[in-house]
Parts: sequence; structure tokens; C-alpha cells
Amino acid sequence: MDKFIKLKLAVMNFLQFGVWGAYLTCMGTYLGSNGFADSIGLFYSAQGIASLFMPALIGIIADRWIQAQKAYGMCHLISAAAMISLSMYCINSGTDAQMSVMYPLYFFAIAFYMPTLSLSFSVAYNALDLNKLDTVKHFPPIRTLGTVGFIVSMWVVDLLGFQATPHQFMVSGLLGILLGIYAFTLPACQIQQTSGKKSFAEAFGLDAFKLFKEYKMAVFFIFSALIGMCLQITNSFANPFITSFGDIESFADTFGVKHANILISLSQISETLCILLIPFFLKKLGIKKVMLIAMAAWVLRFTFFGLGDPGSGVWLFVLSCIVYGVAFDFFNISGSLYVNQTTNTKIRSSAQGLFMMMTNGIGATVGTLSAQAIINANRCMDSTVEPMQRWAGWTQSWYIFAAYALVIAILFALIFKYKHNPEQAETTK
Repeated sequence: MDKFIKLKLAVMNFLQFGVWGAYLTCMGTYLGSNGFADSIGLFYSAQGIASLFMPALIGIIADRWIQAQKAYGMCHLISAAAMISLSMYCINSGTDAQMSVMYPLYFFAIAFYMPTLSLSFSVAYNALDLNKLDTVKHFPPIRTLGTVGFIVSMWVVDLLGFQATPHQFMVSGLLGILLGIYAFTLPACQIQQTSGKKSFAEAFGLDAFKLFKEYKMAVFFIFSALIGMCLQITNSFANPFITSFGDIESFADTFGVKHANILISLSQISETLCILLIPFFLKKLGIKKVMLIAMAAWVLRFTFFGLGDPGSGVWLFVLSCIVYGVAFDFFNISGSLYVNQTTNTKIRSSAQGLFMMMTNGIGATVGTLSAQAIINANRCMDSTVEPMQRWAGWTQSWYIFAAYALVIAILFALIFKYKHNPEQAETTK
């Protein structure tokens, strides 16, 4: 038994989300300030497009041919190389940077980063199982270090003045190289060896898709995609939204406008606390009620953004950040734990990849592109429109997002059939 395993996994999670936090919440501000405001949704949807196939594909490879921790490390190294290349190109090109070069480099980096999210779960769960530690009890506290890493990256980028510059990509790339090397020191994951005649699905590790034959799992995955549409909306547009108040004289010198990343980081601080609540709520309430709580939190997340401002209404932004922890963790982390507990060990990496595909793939892609269309229709980032009119457009957009989350919550409550027994823990198949 490795007495330092939890520390090792905590370091892994710190770097995993530090890589993401360096640019995820402020890339929209960089794009908007360099003439690519209409392409913000396209850039953020790259995460979703890549998640349609890469997590599942890499998950299959990790289940069948390459140990998960090695696949994890290689993906980070490849992604980091592309991210550093993107940063160097944008720095050297300045305002002459071209979408035809930027987007392919960014997409390539994201294509190899997104699988690492589900692989990080598989690597962590495997290490905890090897050391006979309960994943539901021990993983959430370890995962909090991931959120801490995300926050640290956000603050570093903010305080160094990188929010509107391509240097944010360099920070991400350097952290990615460090994690890629570190991954090869993590406990080895088992490759599933089979013998005899195998079906096409078994040969290529597509067994996880058979989960759609089960009513409960099919409904769970479908609603994961529907609520996954909310995941990247605030990551894509919260920073540009808050900084846009700088065009209104009464808000120009507020803390939120000048340090939007630090203000938004309250969302991640909330995450660190909410993650610790997951074991209690999952055991006490079960996955259905936990997911419903997450959906209700998404409604509040968007509503508070619509009602607030960085001046006297900044407390509403703060409330939005607080409920984000519940919205994200109770959906994303609880969903991952549920998938881990209800799937066979032979397909766990594939099943995690499938969950990632539904949430960060189908859900996030449709959600981000739809959000961009709504924001464009309301002319929220149109510089030819008066600032107060743009603010009204933003408000209307946030209310539309909140109404969508409310409808999904009601439908999930009616359709997802689940009876929780708090006295009997779920067992792994």
C-alpha cells in the first residue's frame, strides 16, 4: 500500500486543472479584444467537438492497448506542444494573427486535452482501488486540489496581466509538459486482456455503448448531454460579459471589471467546498436528487448573472459564483462517480469516455454554439451598439439560459426513474 498515493493524486489533479484554468475563463476576453468576438463560441465549442470522439477513442485505447496513466501522459505532452505553438504564433503575429492558423493549433491542443479529463478519473479510481480506498469517500477531497490548481492558474494569469494576451496559452502549455512527465510516475492501470473469438464491439472496446440498452443509463446519459449544454456558457462568456461593463462610466473602475478572472475564481473556490459535500449528499439523497440540485443551481447561476452588475449589484455575481460550485460538482463529479459505480470494471475507462462525450462533447458543443447565436442575436458584443443596450442584451441572454436549465430539471424529475436506498451503498458490477 502506497501511503503517499492520495498526495500523488492530489498533485495530478492540481496540475490537470491548472492546465485548463490558465485560459478557460479568459480566452474569450483575449479573442474579443483582438477582433474575434464572433468566434468565441467556435473556439469554446472545439472542446465539445473534440469530446465527441477523442475521450471515447482514447478511453478504448486505455482499456485495451496502452495503460491509462501512459495514455494520460502522452496526451498531455502532445496537447502542451500544440498550446505552446499557439502561444508563440499569437505573440509573434500580434493583431495580424489569423484564424486559419490559430484555430487548428487550438483544436489540436484541445483534442488531446479533453480525453485527459476522463482518464484522470480512471487513473485516480484505479490507484485508490489498488490501495483499497473507497472512491466515493476519498476521491472528492483529492479532486478539490484540482480546483485549487484551476484557481491558482486563473490568479496567476490575471495578476500577470495575461487575461487579454496569448501568454495565457504559454502558461497552460508549460504546466501540461510538467504533468505529462509526472503522469508516468503514477500507479500502472491494468489493460483488459481477452482471449477467444470477440465481437466487433468487444474487439474495439465499444462495449460501453451497450449501456444505452438500459433505460436508466440511457436516460442518465441523455440528460447528461442536455445539462452539459450549460457547462461552457459561463466559461465562454462570463469574463467578456463582466469586462464589457468597462464601457459604462459608472462601472469602469470597479474591481470586477479590472479583475474579472479573480471575481470569477470565486466559482472555483465554491467548488472546493462543494466537492467535499458530494459523499454525504450521494449517500443521503442518491444520484437523482443530487443531479436535480445541480440543475436548480444552474438556473440560479444564470439568473444571478442576469440580475447583477460589477457595482452595487456585485453581490449577485458573488452569489452566482457560490452556486456554481453546486451546479458543476453535483453534476460533473457525482455523475462520474455514478458511472464508475454502475459499470463493469472492463469498460470503466470507455464508460468515463462516453460520459465525457455526452457532457463535454454533444452537450457542450450544442450549448456553446447556441449561446453564441443567442448572444449575437442580442448584439451583446457588437461595438456599434450603445453600452447600456448591450447590457440589456446580456441580461436577456442570461434569462434564456436560466429558463432552459429550469425546463431540463423538470423533465429530468419526471423521466429519470431511480429509487435510492441510503442504507445500502451502490456496489460495483
